[in-house]
Amino acid sequence: MGFVAEEMNETERLNIQREKVNNMVVVYGKEANMWKGKDKFLTILHRYMDIHGTVYYEAQRPPEVPAFVRNHGLLPQHELQQLLRKAKLFVGFGFPYEGPAPLEAIANGCIFLQPKFHPPRSSLNNEFFRGKPMSREVSSQHPYAEQYIGRPHVITVDYNNSEEVEAVIREVLKAKVEPFLPYEYTCEGMLERVDAYIQHQDFCHLDGPFPSANDSKLWPGNPPSPFVLLPNSTVVVWAPNVTAPACWPPLSALRLLLAREAFSCVKTCQDSGLVCEPAFFNFINNMEAFNGLDVQCEALEAEMNHVFPAVAVERRECFLQKQPLLFSCAGFSTKHRRLCPCRDYLPGQVALCRDCL
Repeated sequence: MGFVAEEMNETERLNIQREKVNNMVVVYGKEANMWKGKDKFLTILHRYMDIHGTVYYEAQRPPEVPAFVRNHGLLPQHELQQLLRKAKLFVGFGFPYEGPAPLEAIANGCIFLQPKFHPPRSSLNNEFFRGKPMSREVSSQHPYAEQYIGRPHVITVDYNNSEEVEAVIREVLKAKVEPFLPYEYTCEGMLERVDAYIQHQDFCHLDGPFPSANDSKLWPGNPPSPFVLLPNSTVVVWAPNVTAPACWPPLSALRLLLAREAFSCVKTCQDSGLVCEPAFFNFINNMEAFNGLDVQCEALEAEMNHVFPAVAVERRECFLQKQPLLFSCAGFSTKHRRLCPCRDYLPGQVALCRDCL
């Protein structure tokens, strides 16, 4: 469902811009252990800017926080908001992941600086994600901010590259940035999203298997298929002359792509300006989807694997997903090319497609 950040009126926006301190930075790290190993980065930052922290401590200042950092301690929310309204820069240390604080900082006119993860963090290489039933890869502290907001409000850099860090700090000092809040994090945006979820989904009836025998008899083509290739494109869509089964998001939003080997559907859709839609997996888990993508299958099997449906890279063997609970946008394999159910989205409302309202 997401959450909501405070939206500024025009007077507040003007006041924020007048009160900004150009060389003031607030660090996103309430716990002292988040500051460990950041000395080199903080020293570079300190050359250019006045660093403020909100690190919690009971009696003695934590040794992990350098002496040149002005630490305010753990602040009530309204006092933190006042600090963000003055700051030019809000710096993340890589944790926590995808929290609301960066969005609140951006809404208060801050630039959010966050670390790029090389390699991306996942359950295979990161203690926080280890043991969690997921194959997702996280490229930065706040992937949403990196992908859907971006510059000038969000800058993602390699903190281990001192030259890049210095160049970005100089860029920040010169930048003029206004408060910004994506529509989906406003009260109206969230209500629109919740209303769409409630109005268009039926949680009381189970969907039948797809395709049914009655469906496939009505499909055109030889072999019959509900999928067509867009002109001058590698994108496959639901044929406009084929009645689509009732579902939400509607199948008119489907953009079926064949991923490259070792690419997840998240990455494949993202590279085409789309998002992966898990609700569509059930409709592409069939031979007709392979035919629509012009994949020549010499064999077809159904197995339980989180990257299926997919086609083997070294041979023309196609695989369907046997267990629907394993449908995943995030998984990838060096041995397979995945069938990816992508869709478009509304600007400022990524959770909804253009035909979803």
